[in-house]
Amino acid sequence: MTGSSFNLTVADIFRQCAAVLRQQAANPFRVNAYIKAAQTLEDLQTDTRDILRDEGVDGLIALPAIGKGLAAAIDEIARTGRLAQLDRLRGEATPEVLFQAVPAIGPKLAHTIHETLHIDTLEALEMAAHDGRLASVPGLGTRRTEAIRAGLATLLGRGRRGRQTRTDAPTVDLLLDIDRQYRRSAAAGELPRIAPKRFNPEGIAWLPILHANRGKWHFTALFSNTARAHELGRTDDWVVIYYYDDDHREGQNTIVTETKGPMKGERVVRGREDECGGRL
Repeated sequence: MTGSSFNLTVADIFRQCAAVLRQQAANPFRVNAYIKAAQTLEDLQTDTRDILRDEGVDGLIALPAIGKGLAAAIDEIARTGRLAQLDRLRGEATPEVLFQAVPAIGPKLAHTIHETLHIDTLEALEMAAHDGRLASVPGLGTRRTEAIRAGLATLLGRGRRGRQTRTDAPTVDLLLDIDRQYRRSAAAGELPRIAPKRFNPEGIAWLPILHANRGKWHFTALFSNTARAHELGRTDDWVVIYYYDDDHREGQNTIVTETKGPMKGERVVRGREDECGGRL
């Protein structure tokens, strides 16, 4: 007897994650975590959406081989029908399309938000909506900002933790260290490469990808493949770092070489320039 079709769908997504991570020489423990979770879901008779409805994410965490991170992944798939992590691993994530899932955001605004704030996930958009950065986007007034906050609250669910703060994020020093490791290893040809779908009509595997663990933090780093990075010739300079910790607090940052001001020529973490300045 097989489990629910939804469980099997999630299990397949987890196995795809494991396969991609294995190809990219990620930590074997991370690969095995996806495989073990897939096995649990394939054997489970109860639809995990019913568990979410009746017991919340805690009900998923109680299952064998399903920790906080994978429980959150199941919840994301139940809400959106996809797993952004898999899209990122394949170089297929399209932030403009992702942001349009919020009712108050259309194509033009989605593009403006991405290019202004250099963010790519709904979680990062949620942070920006609450810490004041979203208000700096041209064309956004108070009413529309509030509508975006409300839309995000609905999309991301009431059971989510409160918005992320900097105490929930890696230090600037740690992010810059990952940035150095990524750029050094990429230049030396030591990293696996993926073929992103965006701006890559010939399907060339040009984009180096790094997976690294530092303490409680798990990182994935790759050069920015956004339209703006291509337009400005920064695809070998702007580095996007995705991260999550053992409690699945996740986020991302973009690190660039500053082109003006007192930090010109220095690597800085976008959105945290004040902390970078304090290091000089």
